[in-house]
Amino acid sequence: MTADENPRPGETQPAGTPPPPDELPTATTPPADATEPAGPVDDPAQGRSRYGLPGPALNWRNPFLTGFLGGLGLVLAYACFVGLRNASSILVLIFIALFLAIGLNPAVMRLRSWGLPRGLAVAVVALTVVLLLCGGVLALIPPLVTQTGELIKNLPDYIQNLQRNQTINDLVERYDIVDKLRTSLNAGTVGSAVGGVVGGAKLLFGTIFSALTVLVLTIYFMAAFDRIKEAGYALVPASRRDRVRLLTDEILTKVGAYMVGALAIAVLAGMSTFALAITIGLAYPFALAVAVAVLDLIPQIGATLGAIIVSLVGLAHSLTSGIVCIVFFIVYQQLENYLIYPNVMRRSVEVSDVAAVTAALLGVALFGVIGALIAIPLVAAVQLIIREVANPSMEQR
Repeated sequence: MTADENPRPGETQPAGTPPPPDELPTATTPPADATEPAGPVDDPAQGRSRYGLPGPALNWRNPFLTGFLGGLGLVLAYACFVGLRNASSILVLIFIALFLAIGLNPAVMRLRSWGLPRGLAVAVVALTVVLLLCGGVLALIPPLVTQTGELIKNLPDYIQNLQRNQTINDLVERYDIVDKLRTSLNAGTVGSAVGGVVGGAKLLFGTIFSALTVLVLTIYFMAAFDRIKEAGYALVPASRRDRVRLLTDEILTKVGAYMVGALAIAVLAGMSTFALAITIGLAYPFALAVAVAVLDLIPQIGATLGAIIVSLVGLAHSLTSGIVCIVFFIVYQQLENYLIYPNVMRRSVEVSDVAAVTAALLGVALFGVIGALIAIPLVAAVQLIIREVANPSMEQR
């Protein structure tokens, strides 16, 4: 049907005739791949979500929630305490190794100033320390083995001499010492003795393991010393980093000076012991001097242990020699504790005599050997911070 054949008003269109193009329906059907969303639609304006409406906020003042968080905090604090307590022995070894690395770092820096790379400088310092330790051990082993062998060889003669002594026999008969020894040597006593021997072996091997651990950690800390420092400085705000760097470097320098002063005091103690042993004719004077010098590096108790060893050797030599050794070390330790030690620390670490003695006593009372080890450097660091930070701040107020 053409345009002229469109029906007039009032006429009907024949059946089966398609509608004209301008009369087609305007509604379009959706594409075959279009699907409706499966679930509610997000409507942030109305607070709606496809997962449902959010509930009310938690009431942080709820007694149950407060108690639960408080209990959780206590459990976490106790867990941290238990972890630190279980790892205390390893942490002490790490601290000692770090302290030794700080003390040996000036030697590494001196070698680096001569043109050696850091790795080679660390190797030279570590090898020197190992050689000194091995030399001390080699100086102590021969007299120890010799004296032990002589004691075992002469033990039967000592027992026969005791049996021939009438005074000893009278004491044995009067107090029934033989019967008491027989009754005391039972299975329980033997088991206790064996347990003591096993415990002593464990202590010996534990000491060797701790010494090797400290040595290895010290080498690692010396090799990575610059990186450790830079990582620590990176945690400080940039506006204060330069000042913190200068103060920290000065504190580390004082720790190194403290180590040099302690080595000087130990060498002086060893030389004094060597002179004493030569004067009174003790055997193995060099070994005794090395033992006293090494033990003198241990704060507070090291000098006493060295004095006991030399005094026992003196008593084994003769009663007069033993008395001379005891009197010598009593006098020398008083001079070292109250005259030599404070003066050396005042010159090396720039700490007053009163502060050095007081810090050493307080360090031993609070933290034992570790406290005595860090007491003097800690006082030097506190004095530096007070002088450079606290006092200028007070003057500006």
